[in-house]
Amino acid sequence: MKFIYQLFKLFVLMLVIGVFASCDKDEEPINTTIIDPFSNGGTERNMIVVISDIHLGANLDYAECKDNLKSLEKMLYKVKASSNVKELVIAGDLLDEWYVPATVNTYEGNNQADFVQRIALANKGVVDAINSIIQEGNILVTYVPGNHDLTITPENVSLIFPGINQARDNELGLGTYTPVDMPVLAIEHGHRYNFFCAPDPISNQDIAPGTILPPGYFFTRIAALHHVQDCHTAGDTMPVAPQSITGDESQTLLLKYWNLWQWAINYLPIDNKFDEKMIVTNVDGFTGNYSINDLLPFQATPGGVIDVNLYKGIQDTWGQRQALNHVEVNIPTSQAIANSALASESDNQAKNQYFLNPNSNKRIVIFGHTHFAKIIASDNHNGQKSIYANSGTWIDHNNVTPSTMNFIVITPQNSDASSKTYVKLYTFKNEVVTKMAEDSMRY
Repeated sequence: MKFIYQLFKLFVLMLVIGVFASCDKDEEPINTTIIDPFSNGGTERNMIVVISDIHLGANLDYAECKDNLKSLEKMLYKVKASSNVKELVIAGDLLDEWYVPATVNTYEGNNQADFVQRIALANKGVVDAINSIIQEGNILVTYVPGNHDLTITPENVSLIFPGINQARDNELGLGTYTPVDMPVLAIEHGHRYNFFCAPDPISNQDIAPGTILPPGYFFTRIAALHHVQDCHTAGDTMPVAPQSITGDESQTLLLKYWNLWQWAINYLPIDNKFDEKMIVTNVDGFTGNYSINDLLPFQATPGGVIDVNLYKGIQDTWGQRQALNHVEVNIPTSQAIANSALASESDNQAKNQYFLNPNSNKRIVIFGHTHFAKIIASDNHNGQKSIYANSGTWIDHNNVTPSTMNFIVITPQNSDASSKTYVKLYTFKNEVVTKMAEDSMRY
């Protein structure tokens, strides 16, 4: 909240509102017994482990995952030691190209390959653990892109994770993974359904040819700066809100877009003036420096047309953007903008895009992106039980919910008519495995 998404994770207050509104109770542990989540009680290697939103950064001075790295490393070696785990799926936001303070040159004058190598060096223990699983060959390790690693190329992922399986769409920044022997399962990050986090290959092409960065990228850069500055009082004042007096749908949508930016800037203030060109890019086709005012819709004259510098016309291209991003069930633009910061919107899209979609055969769907680990069961379009799970996050401080260090384990059913497929959610907090939620079904 990728969304983001993954926006979307950093709109923390609105995420919390969405969470409470959903009345979901899965964030609280339901079992604190010492257990081995990577054992099925037998000898078959059939379990699938899903983690996401690790957010490995190139600089631990501001990376979101620093204190939890050692715990993650230990959990990964437990996965490796299991004789029952068949697959490890990393469902997006593994490498973080977004959470970099706005004033910092992300690549430090080099390129993306150098950037990911700096990530590997800064997070050597975790990277080594993942590579050891890949190299041993007993467990298939699959990576699915998220919004924070949206533009990181397959070549650069393989540069630090040689031999990793990458589940990608033909378009950069998206992917969905379905294991070959479990066609009812879909794992993706979830950011393709988020207005602020889904790839945007339409906007800003005159400024940054070929870019796919959505507006959530710029928000995250500002949010990272806010946390580094530990700013409590903004260095500037939001301009007067533009007024749509024409009743034109496009103008009304742009005003909704402004309202979300207004909330974000006020909630995560920075010391800088709003006209200061302090957002350093040099990423994905962007070469200039930009200000907060470049992102905010404005009126040049009172009562005039509402316009915006960056993402000009974004409110009119969401339908086209969804088509390019392979969104099967259309999400109205007004809904997409208004709900882009709500965790509940991602949960609902899992249901709408898969379970209620008559063209979908998926019965189990796993997203990351929102950082809110949970399991929700519902019926699909045929009245059959279906299970959605969110794999949570591994960042140090999860403002969405107290829970972090989350992972999902799926144990498939067997040929016995009484056997079920189990979906279980765990946390590794304090390096103790605790089961948070579980559900099961037979398909």
